[in-house]
Amino acid sequence: MAVTAVAIGLGVALTACGSRVDSGAAAAGPSCVDTSGSEIKIGFLNSRSGTMAISENTVYDSLKMAADKINASGGVLGKQLSVVAEDGASEPTIFAEKAEKLIRSDCVAAVFGGWTSSSRKAMLPVFEGNNALLFYPVQYEGLEASKNIFYTGATTNQQIVPALDYLKEKGATSLFLVGSDYVFPQTANKIIKAYAAANGIEIKGEEYAPLGHTAFATIVAKVRDADADAVFNTLNGDSNVAFFKEYRNLGLTADAMPVLSVSIAEEEVGGIGVDNIVGQPVAWNYYQTIETPVNTAFVQDFKTTYGANRVTSDPMEAAYTSLFLWKGMVEKAGSFDVPAVQAAAGGVSFDAPEGTVTVNGDNHHIAKTALIGKIGPDGLIYTDWTSGTPIEPDPYLTTYPWASGLSG
Repeated sequence: MAVTAVAIGLGVALTACGSRVDSGAAAAGPSCVDTSGSEIKIGFLNSRSGTMAISENTVYDSLKMAADKINASGGVLGKQLSVVAEDGASEPTIFAEKAEKLIRSDCVAAVFGGWTSSSRKAMLPVFEGNNALLFYPVQYEGLEASKNIFYTGATTNQQIVPALDYLKEKGATSLFLVGSDYVFPQTANKIIKAYAAANGIEIKGEEYAPLGHTAFATIVAKVRDADADAVFNTLNGDSNVAFFKEYRNLGLTADAMPVLSVSIAEEEVGGIGVDNIVGQPVAWNYYQTIETPVNTAFVQDFKTTYGANRVTSDPMEAAYTSLFLWKGMVEKAGSFDVPAVQAAAGGVSFDAPEGTVTVNGDNHHIAKTALIGKIGPDGLIYTDWTSGTPIEPDPYLTTYPWASGLSG
């Protein structure tokens, strides 16, 4: 079911698949955000339980660290941040319910969180209906833009398209697609198939498994028998643990048939087991191993706060960055008022661990540098390819002729 998303400055709504329709959304009720005291409430909404907890708990940790740092430096417009945290429990309907609670009952000024596209799409009408703000930190399938969501993870042309370009440069002429059975993998694979058709790449198979699925013997056997040059993996959560264990059990290796993943970061590597995934490529915009003074300090701060054995990753870095971007928007606007923050968003920048990021005021995404990495024997990810400079967000792939019709 398509979810409408209001586009900035267009006076129309955009459905989740990108088509334009007349906007008929009801006006939001009055905000209950209280700015009279010395504190301002914000909401954290992450899966602290369920199949996505393997990924989302670290996002919560990074958000808390960002809030503590902002409070230690004087807060936002002189107000300390008071965090109201909720568990989305890996269920889209619960995300929607908790979002409504945070906005209407807890009266938060903004919400930070979500992971799966199903959770985001479940929350989208809640934020639009209440004219509230969600800062969403995870790469996703694109074909969406909302005035009520700021997307601080990668959109398609900043992750999936560079990953495909990388595989093509490495000589891949055939792919097998494996994903979780929900909107992100399904839409991503629609885009991948359009790219493949335009670039002479054969799709040898396409398999989906429910979120949380752990029996991968049949799917991995199909992958082996298809003998593609590479696998494009859009599995999410702890299904990756079972998939890669079975992949190794059947003797498949990164050298013989690499599996390029777009939802496995440093945090997930430990759960999967380094021996099961060493050498495999991943596509993101940030790795713990980035060598810059800003990232070195960020990694050290995270380890000091949560333990020397903890690792940093792309989604948690994007979440950390999102809180500072919101702070910059509020301070530029001189107000916590949502319309004022939306109007001030364009051009707001932050010197993030991934590099300097800047908000696009038209589509509420940010410019990001694409990085393809490989998982090392120490469980960290090392850059193998980079776009070199930040890529401007193009969520509807309007600059790619092969993508015409995908958002229709």
